[in-house]
Amino acid sequence: MNDSDAEYSEYPVAPPVPHKGRGAVTNLQGRYEVDQREAFDDGWTHPDCADGDAPPLLRTQVFEEHAKSILTRNQSPDIPFSISLNPYRGCEHGCIYCFARPTHAYLGLSPGLDFESRIYAKVNAPELLAREISKKSYVPEPIALGVNTDAWQPVERDLRLTRRVIEVLHDRHHPFAAITKSSLIERDLDLLAPMADRGQVMAAITITTLDAGIARTLEPRAASPARRLRTIRTLTQAGVPVGVSIAPVIPFVTEPDMEHILEACAEAGATSASYIVLRLPWEVAPLFKDWLAAHFPDRADRVMSRVRDMRGGKDYDSSFGRRMKGEGPWADLLRQRFEKAVRRLGLNERRRGILDISQFRREPVVLRRAADDPQLDLF
Repeated sequence: MNDSDAEYSEYPVAPPVPHKGRGAVTNLQGRYEVDQREAFDDGWTHPDCADGDAPPLLRTQVFEEHAKSILTRNQSPDIPFSISLNPYRGCEHGCIYCFARPTHAYLGLSPGLDFESRIYAKVNAPELLAREISKKSYVPEPIALGVNTDAWQPVERDLRLTRRVIEVLHDRHHPFAAITKSSLIERDLDLLAPMADRGQVMAAITITTLDAGIARTLEPRAASPARRLRTIRTLTQAGVPVGVSIAPVIPFVTEPDMEHILEACAEAGATSASYIVLRLPWEVAPLFKDWLAAHFPDRADRVMSRVRDMRGGKDYDSSFGRRMKGEGPWADLLRQRFEKAVRRLGLNERRRGILDISQFRREPVVLRRAADDPQLDLF
């Protein structure tokens, strides 16, 4: 990483200041204060504030990172892919439950507010990808895009790193699967639709709840639930296979919504579905507990008690085979509910994960550069 080479933002920013320990000391104002964030319209209606009543806005700071590699490989039996690509570190969506928050601690920053306001953009991601898949030793297999942090988070509207990555994959006929909470993925349908025709792309839209009030504080800068449903419909109508990821399932908060989410997504055109039980690794646990106490004080103890029921008495168990779905009677009941609803709605009837790698082109491809794209001059 080369954090100090350059920095860029819509607003003047200062270089990131390292903190001691795991960086969890910069949350003095509380990480989930939605109104500190700059206004962003992705299906939400923002109330107008009088000049004297408007709270201070937390501006996004974006820092340039020159990554040494861009493809991450894993051998986890819990994950249905072995290669992933993330153009960004940190995520503006600000989802309180995000399992990737602790990764900012390794930068000496806070997994709280820093994670969602200090974004690292891997500006050489498209070039690294093109170079990697050009190697004679490279064996093509589907790449998972945007697993740790959302590849279509708000800064992508200007930086377009994800789009340039998809251009490389599109031109090489290289298959990939994407997961997002953002409606911005619709911008790239001109690339996704022809790839879908070739059987080389699928998308998953994460929907945690249909309750806009809960979503507004739980996932403050992600698209609204209604907007995500519209994105499923838009992608489906363009021929892109779409699934829904119900993640995370939070007992007594979003869990009662499970069947309703599946029904709404099936009606919108989704053909597959999956779910993940709430995960609370490292600093995510205290952040989530603070959010829970602030927004659901009447059931906070009950929620955490049920979480521990599924995690062997702990807030979190990272063991393979248990970390995604949990264990015990309540986890079994949740699985039965999900499977029953999926059968009733005709979801997951077709085999998932089959993307065509036979058309992959190894020959070098010149990276595109739009002459009228001023954002490229930032780098």
